[in-house]
Amino acid sequence: MSSAAINIGVIGLGRAFTLMLQTFQDKRVKLIAATDPLPEARAQFSKDFSAITYESAEELCTNPLVDVVYIASPHQFHADHACLASSCGKHVLVEKPMALTLDECTRMIEAAKKANKHLIVGHSHSFNTPIKRARQLIDSGELGEVKMIHAFNFTDFLYRPRRPEELRTQEGGGVIHSQATHQIDIIRLLGGGMVKTVQAHTGMWDKSRPTEGAYSALLGFEGGAFASATYSGYGHFDSDLLLENIGEMGQRKVPGDYGLARRRLLVNRDGREEANLKAARNYGGKLYQTPATTSQFSHQHFGNFIVSCEGGDLRPTATGIEIFTDYEYKVEPLAPPDIPRKEVIDELVDAVLHGVAPVHNGVWARATTEVCLKLLSSAESGAIETLAYQAPTQTPYQPLLHQ
Repeated sequence: MSSAAINIGVIGLGRAFTLMLQTFQDKRVKLIAATDPLPEARAQFSKDFSAITYESAEELCTNPLVDVVYIASPHQFHADHACLASSCGKHVLVEKPMALTLDECTRMIEAAKKANKHLIVGHSHSFNTPIKRARQLIDSGELGEVKMIHAFNFTDFLYRPRRPEELRTQEGGGVIHSQATHQIDIIRLLGGGMVKTVQAHTGMWDKSRPTEGAYSALLGFEGGAFASATYSGYGHFDSDLLLENIGEMGQRKVPGDYGLARRRLLVNRDGREEANLKAARNYGGKLYQTPATTSQFSHQHFGNFIVSCEGGDLRPTATGIEIFTDYEYKVEPLAPPDIPRKEVIDELVDAVLHGVAPVHNGVWARATTEVCLKLLSSAESGAIETLAYQAPTQTPYQPLLHQ
């Protein structure tokens, strides 16, 4: 390693990067370089971190001081950027979705293996501590085997400002690659990982947003467990109401903000204007606001999950775990991390500094991508799809301290 902290170079300073900004305050990592097509974003990064910026990913990846390349570029560039970083001898932390095709995923896995470097895919909400704790309770065997999982989430995802390609499915647009990845990753981690079949329906209900805005899927696992997954990004019902009005980022939601995403788009008349609005709100843009540095109110989450085991049910929430057994209901509270998404840095440090095999490695993430792709193909064909690239849940988690 080049220093006491892990030195990180960033490819892509858009929305995903801004959501990780507080995470990178962790003293175990240090942002030392970045690249982005927008000069305003590069200038903001130089100002915030007194760090070097580059006009190309190639220049960043050849910086000998960079230990890990964090890839937060648009979905369609993940594979090329990950393979480039691996070829330059860097560990890779790549945002979800891993890639848009299974061939791209495999290429990323092989590049990391050839370089003898780690490939970690995240952030996905399966990193969240309540999800990890639920998996620990499953592994304890106290409630028996998992038999059924029910997951649902209703948000305004489709009406947040988008670039044109973010509304084209083949380029990674819509809710499947961006949102199902979270939900399926959690379901796979809780259910053991080995999905056997997928049957799904998708919805495109707004002609001005011509991509999938909703889906429902039924997953069958090897061993007989099954899961239902439902998501809507159409900005009507808000399922955070069932989680004490706590938002995805762990924040208290303001009732007056209902419909805000749709209202912001009312001023836009074409894709270019909407793309400009997104750029203005992103890192370095004229409407960019630095995230607050205070601790989270609660854990981040991705909607509602109920795990039914032989001897009871588990419900991970934004504040802990609800446990329902034959004769007892109890709540196990879990204090939020001081730094949002600290769990990502935990896994990165364990892998890079201590040689612990990461849970969210390339093989794991490829399996999640496979389920998402089969969700799309099942919805198109009406058929029950079978899977070939699944991977079992690996959970080398240390026991969590309960609050």
